[in-house]
Amino acid sequence: NLEEEMYEKEKELFAEMMGIIAKLRGPEGCLWDRKQTLESLAPNILEEAKEISGAVESEDINNLREELGDLLMVILMEIEIAQEKGLFTYSDVLSGAIKKFVRRHPHVFGDVKVNTPEEALALWKKMKREEKEINN
Repeated sequence: NLEEEMYEKEKELFAEMMGIIAKLRGPEGCLWDRKQTLESLAPNILEEAKEISGAVESEDINNLREELGDLLMVILMEIEIAQEKGLFTYSDVLSGAIKKFVRRHPHVFGDVKVNTPEEALALWKKMKREEKEINN
């Protein structure tokens, strides 16, 4: 089916992007990319986010697509650097994000009922508060 084909293609493209990042950081990679650190790339995240916001405001879909790709590349570069340093892996980031989103949406992945978007947001905030209390 078409949806499954798209999903498989997206998985391949994501793996390709991860491979590109690893190559850029590798021994035969780009000197500039290899020099980057978690700290040196952090401002790029804010810069790309601002550019995304500008593209949304101006309804420039082509620019939005490009800027989202730029932000994704910076995020993946940050993960790659953290992985190189032994801090965490791509899997750690992805599984953590998945668990968090599932946990914060019990009205979708559990048996909690909400009737309005406002109730869904209130539930999200409640789950987030509870997580912070547990983690502190």
